[in-house]
Amino acid sequence: MRMRILAAALLIVAGCQSSPPAPAVSSAPEPTPKPGDTKFSMTWNGKERTYHVHAPANYDGSKSLPVVVVMHFYPGTGPEVAVTSAMSAKADKENFLVVYPDGFAAGMNALVCCGSEDDVGFIKSIVGKMVKDWKADPKKVYATGISNGADMSYRLAVETDLFAAIAPVSGAYSGQLTTDAAYMPKRPVSVIQFAGGLDRFYARINAGLETWQTRLKCMPAGQTTITGDVTRTVHKCGDGSEVVVYRVPKMGHSWPGAKSGGLSDPNAGIDATDLMWEFFKAH
Repeated sequence: MRMRILAAALLIVAGCQSSPPAPAVSSAPEPTPKPGDTKFSMTWNGKERTYHVHAPANYDGSKSLPVVVVMHFYPGTGPEVAVTSAMSAKADKENFLVVYPDGFAAGMNALVCCGSEDDVGFIKSIVGKMVKDWKADPKKVYATGISNGADMSYRLAVETDLFAAIAPVSGAYSGQLTTDAAYMPKRPVSVIQFAGGLDRFYARINAGLETWQTRLKCMPAGQTTITGDVTRTVHKCGDGSEVVVYRVPKMGHSWPGAKSGGLSDPNAGIDATDLMWEFFKAH
């Protein structure tokens, strides 16, 4: 009897003890579209991926704006190419949106290197979010990048139907995928290319341009000297697109006109950011 009474007492005491608190659940909401700089993350193919959006100071989502996707060199990050390109300052002045994707392990899976992730799908998803959530104009989506990011702009032009024009800087249409003659855009995508004569990859860049122009049946439409020995050539292509190439003989593997950041060349004689935006506006 005494044992049963003791057991009952223990049950009563146990029942009065408070249960351990449930573990806290963190559910941070996705940042709301707003002016300035915002970092986003998303899960893509089972991995956390990040990208950065810049919106001009007067952004309120009330009207559709163009969007420029800017891709970094390898190894690099979105914020690093933001510094090199100075595209955010240009966006503030000209009223457009900018996206800086971060490559996985500091690289994009472009035409020659760097990685094996589905970066085409990742960037398509980002553009979809920009159109849906930020009210970006789907007819005014553009891509640029330097080095690894420039190669990626070519890949996006071929493998998606999102981009009206691209602006590769010190990068090329080259690699195993491009050996297939069918590996070309399915709709017109105009190109403005920047190439340095002292770039160790200049021969590859030039060969890629020749292949692109041959496959798209592009015909010469003029050449001019811009400043010093910098030249500008224009080709009009059979599908209605055009290819404009700025060649800077004394520049290496750089972003012409960039005043700071990695792979910058402030003394190139031209400003790639200004020139590509004028090109984008015309396409």
